[in-house]
Amino acid sequence: MAIVIDKSQRWRVVAAHVFMIGLCALVIFPLLIVVAISLRPGNFATGSLIPETISLEHWRFALGIPTPGPDGQMITPDLPVLRWLWNSVKVATASATVALFLSTTAAYAFARMRFVGKKSALLGLTLMQMFPTILALIAIHAIFSRIGHAFPLLGIDSHWALVLAYSGGIALHVWTIKGFYETIPVEIEEAAIVDGATPWQAFWRVLLPMSLPILVVVFLLAFIGAIIEYPQASVLLRTQPNLTLAVGSKQFLYAQKYLWGDFAAAAILSGLPISAVFILAQRWMISGLTSGANKG
Repeated sequence: MAIVIDKSQRWRVVAAHVFMIGLCALVIFPLLIVVAISLRPGNFATGSLIPETISLEHWRFALGIPTPGPDGQMITPDLPVLRWLWNSVKVATASATVALFLSTTAAYAFARMRFVGKKSALLGLTLMQMFPTILALIAIHAIFSRIGHAFPLLGIDSHWALVLAYSGGIALHVWTIKGFYETIPVEIEEAAIVDGATPWQAFWRVLLPMSLPILVVVFLLAFIGAIIEYPQASVLLRTQPNLTLAVGSKQFLYAQKYLWGDFAAAAILSGLPISAVFILAQRWMISGLTSGANKG
């Protein structure tokens, strides 16, 4: 039997599609502007959306490809954009891995164990998220400056110092994973322990494989947060070879001259690692984003 849809329902469907198309266009339009700026000759922010002349000078600069100068000699770009991109990916991957390890174990303690001060600790994690990191920049610089005297690997101008600094912002990840753990019946782990597994084996071989969707989401959020972070990286990193792309891109914007074309090409490059991680993680994204929302 055919299903008849009334006219009001049809208009709702049409309106929903029009709204989604408009929303997608609104999101894609700024990206198209950035792409257009990176393909225009010269470093100008204004101009037509479709460049009349396509120029790859900004992409040559961003990719470190030498360009011929007025006298015929090859000019090598003076800013190592690809090195900055590699630094960003390296720091983001390491900090996301460390944050995932710390948050999974901490969330397990809050979700499955009973100990004194549990509610106070959870409340403290919530309160810490109320204050932006920028308020603690002076303290962060002072702490890592002192640590660097004893352990240079964790001092100023070190990527490991930046990874350690990023690892302190796991409160939200702990709450997210804790909510997911609480949706998994504890009887599953108890059954594994009855069969001879240790508590660690029950956690590692039973609980974590079942929590894979939320772990992927947490890793993705930590990766994105680290690769686009600017305040802490600008305080802890100093020398040009060690900069991340978020910090190094500021060197395109001089007080006397803004290199918008070069900046646009570098900005597009910075989005490639995030897009790659999204593509690899999309299999678990939908289930992971909704799993920890409700307590079972």
